Amino acid sequence: MPTSPKMTRRAALTAAAGLPLSLVAGPPAFARRDDKPKIALVGCGGMGVGDAKFSAPYGTVVAVCDVDAGHAGKAANEFKTDRVYADFRKLLEKEKDVGVVINATPDHWHTLVNIAAVRAGKDVYAEKPLTLTVDEGKRLVAEVRKHKRVLQTGSQQRSEATFRQAVTAVRAGRLGKLTAVTSTLPAGLNAGPFKPSPVPAGLAWDMWQGQAPAAEYVKERCHVNFRFWLEYSGGTLTDWGAHHNDIVRWALDQPGPVAVEGRRLTDPVPGGYTTPAEYELTFTWADRLKHRCVSTTASSIFGSTAKARTRTETAHGVRFEGADGWLFVTRGKIEASRPDILANLPDPASLGVYVSPGHVQNFYDCVKSRKDPVCPAEVGHRSATVCHLGGIALRLGRKLAWDPAREEFVGDKEADGMLAREQRKPWTYDAV
Repeated sequence: MPTSPKMTRRAALTAAAGLPLSLVAGPPAFARRDDKPKIALVGCGGMGVGDAKFSAPYGTVVAVCDVDAGHAGKAANEFKTDRVYADFRKLLEKEKDVGVVINATPDHWHTLVNIAAVRAGKDVYAEKPLTLTVDEGKRLVAEVRKHKRVLQTGSQQRSEATFRQAVTAVRAGRLGKLTAVTSTLPAGLNAGPFKPSPVPAGLAWDMWQGQAPAAEYVKERCHVNFRFWLEYSGGTLTDWGAHHNDIVRWALDQPGPVAVEGRRLTDPVPGGYTTPAEYELTFTWADRLKHRCVSTTASSIFGSTAKARTRTETAHGVRFEGADGWLFVTRGKIEASRPDILANLPDPASLGVYVSPGHVQNFYDCVKSRKDPVCPAEVGHRSATVCHLGGIALRLGRKLAWDPAREEFVGDKEADGMLAREQRKPWTYDAV
């Protein structure tokens, strides 16, 4: 394996001069004349390869890692590298000159890979949802700050102009006092039962499962459809909630709701996917503001499957309603009840709204500056928490009170017990 380029301590300290002590780290592993980081891709499915391609103007992918040899091989060909790994721990051990890790593993692997990367001195572009549980988020935030790393959560809507415009309008009071919020998410899949089959050649199935309970190989559990199994994800509630519920939290500028209740609109098929495909939730935020989060089959992630139940559910996105009007925002579209709601808005920064030039660019800018990106670990954790709370409410079937300051439920030990999940050995925090 190639050795790391050398960098003097004086050069590192000079580069860090005048920057916030909370984020300044030791000598960046990537520091070279061209000042572009070497990048390692962990998780070489579609999202990972896409993130790596978007990173091309800002750095060079030099190593790839995946427990599926087929995925790793394709990525190696794509990025023209022979530095290929099946175990991310070996990559972190060997690739000393890598400065950035792109983590696009399935959700149940996000936190362990992220923690291992920051402990190894790497900055991280981490796919969303940032975590599998609330407990994971608290641990990851602590590790990122302890090791003074830059982490960007892949909730890229915070870097899109339409969503920033919506958040600015809400914070500027263009809608008056908010009266209701609705986030509409695509419905998931509801199918099964599924039969086990032989593990495909080249797939390290036991390691793919990681901390999750051991199970026989079922092709529907793996790769794209992992998100519909509670063992590995939270369904579209966490997959798309990490986007749209994040925008709600950004606009409200609050750490989290104070209560949640909900119900499943469909029950999982025995022996099939374990996350609810359709659901409705009501979050209560400060000042008793109600936020309805509902799935819609009209916007299923695999195409339209049914007519929308109501007019507000015809497309997934976020709708804010206030005493003086409403606005709706989704990717590439924003509309309001009156043109003046969106006209001549104040400078977003004057309202505490982070202005990002683009999600990937923002990350690499911050890798250089050592400042926080638009979606640091705290943001990813708190927005994922909103979704995790909804998932717990759906599983328990009752209203839950939440203390966002203490990050625990109020007077509900059973619900508190769902804030973390048992990790199958050896895939524990200490193992990485």
